Amino acid sequence: MTAFRTSRRRFLACTGMVAGATLAAPFVRGAHAAGKLNVGFWDHFVPSANPVLVRLCKEWAEQEKVDLQVDLITTIGGKLSLTAAAERQGRTGHDLLSFNGWQLAAYYDSLEPVDDVVHDLIQRNGPIDAAVSNLAQSDGHWRAVPFTPGSQILPPCGRIDMLKSHAGLDVTQIFPAGAAADKALVDGWTWDAFLAAAEKCHKAGFPFGLPLGTTGDSTNWIGALCNAFGAVAVDAKGDIAIRSDGTRQVLEYVKRLAAFLPPDVVAWDDASNNRWLISGKGALILNGPSAWAVAKRDAPTVAEQCWTFAMPKGPKGRFVSFTPFLAGIWQFSKNKSAAKSLLAHLSTREAIQQLVAASQGFDLPPFVKFNDFDTWAEQAPPKGTIYNYPSRGDQVQVITASPAPPPIAAQIYAQATMPRMIARYVKGGSSMDQAITWAEGELEGYSRS
Repeated sequence: MTAFRTSRRRFLACTGMVAGATLAAPFVRGAHAAGKLNVGFWDHFVPSANPVLVRLCKEWAEQEKVDLQVDLITTIGGKLSLTAAAERQGRTGHDLLSFNGWQLAAYYDSLEPVDDVVHDLIQRNGPIDAAVSNLAQSDGHWRAVPFTPGSQILPPCGRIDMLKSHAGLDVTQIFPAGAAADKALVDGWTWDAFLAAAEKCHKAGFPFGLPLGTTGDSTNWIGALCNAFGAVAVDAKGDIAIRSDGTRQVLEYVKRLAAFLPPDVVAWDDASNNRWLISGKGALILNGPSAWAVAKRDAPTVAEQCWTFAMPKGPKGRFVSFTPFLAGIWQFSKNKSAAKSLLAHLSTREAIQQLVAASQGFDLPPFVKFNDFDTWAEQAPPKGTIYNYPSRGDQVQVITASPAPPPIAAQIYAQATMPRMIARYVKGGSSMDQAITWAEGELEGYSRS
């Protein structure tokens, strides 16, 4: 955990009163925001992102005369999740905390409603992406504010040269930067085309790097695949729906695909696919632009050949896994008004634009209209490399395990139920029926808990 603490005196001493433009804080001013505030945010994967988030917080603290402490908490080893669990149980800790995806669902009853903040932001910024909007609400109230830092999707990031040479795919032509895509070319980018490309790159000695373990990256890309084939573990009513033709198609597809992946992908962690791309051994991964951002620093010749583009299309459509971050205020917070003010400050268009730029385009705003920022078009090398990172065209963002009710979906995600079922069939010696039966037993347990 990295901690930053600021008071009025320290802020002035450290910055010499030189800071960026201060943003309005419409909810709390003056004496109402005075006092102390302790916040915990995700420790970003992109090194340049944290300093800008901290600076924006310091600007707000100086304006509102708040003694502010900012802790940056890693998700490695589950530390952010453990922090939330300990604070809820002890009813003490941060006033305001980041929550990652379905993790929020476990804390609905312990979070302060933030309807006033979110409604004002929607008036100012426009609508919020439907996937995160559904997650952030419970019992008719907004339980957290959709947050930009850390929010990402996991589309393909591929090597331009390898895909062209070995698979005959010019991804810069199919998904151009700054220009309208050719619908026929985009429609041809299907999961069948993905499988064919994976086979060709494997034969050339540069396999795609897709994890098949119990990590978040595994769960997310498999979740997008399931949506594309109409495979649902639990439906919106809470009924188990995993025994379906869609699930069987997913199982058979991954079994075929696994033959063209590195042999150890079942043991990969969430950093493995990034390392695979940066090493120059792989032609494609499914991830946010963090691997490309690190490659710019550590392996520039790899970065120069990276291109991010849309997911393949399946029988039910083109889906990408969305892993949003949200910021919630504990009911036991001693300075709820200040916490709301800070969230409003960090959620203006101006602040979000700075956060997106600082993350080199990794962070995706929850507000649909903010996909017009220049950052994604301007990032290089090569120019336009992540232009197609924000969802465009027919790509739909989904949170893995939806449409299951949030308490059940949270367990499906946390327990990596779908990857584990697939691993049993692909690597573990189970028949397809045995793998599905195992998953049904797991899902029944989640429904009873």
